[in-house]
Amino acid sequence: MTLPVTALAAAICALLLIFMKFKVIGQRIRTETMFGAGEDAKLKMVRGTHGNLAENAPIALILMALLEMTGAHHWALTGLAALFLIARVLHIYGMYQHHGTGSVRFRQAGVMGTTLAIVAMALWVIYLFVTVNL
Repeated sequence: MTLPVTALAAAICALLLIFMKFKVIGQRIRTETMFGAGEDAKLKMVRGTHGNLAENAPIALILMALLEMTGAHHWALTGLAALFLIARVLHIYGMYQHHGTGSVRFRQAGVMGTTLAIVAMALWVIYLFVTVNL
């Protein structure tokens, strides 16, 4: 059994994590802050953005894999995976916008899209559990 949707989403999440990791490293070098976030607002922001992705990606990928393993509708799952990934990119972009201009629009869209995708996948797993396994 292959998990193409999960595999692609995991690969994209990995690249986003590496991208944010280098942003954190760059800020650490710029501010000469080797531990914690110090007092630099941008370092706090990039660390938070990296951490937020690291917190949300695992549960989303686990849910995707579980749904793929149950034979869930491919295009519906692909749509939820795309929503999750687009939302993660919007969140990263939005954090930079919020830090720079004060606008929270993209950050909010990212949070809402991430939450919607994870909740939809969680409810889908619960639905499958109740209808298939009971």
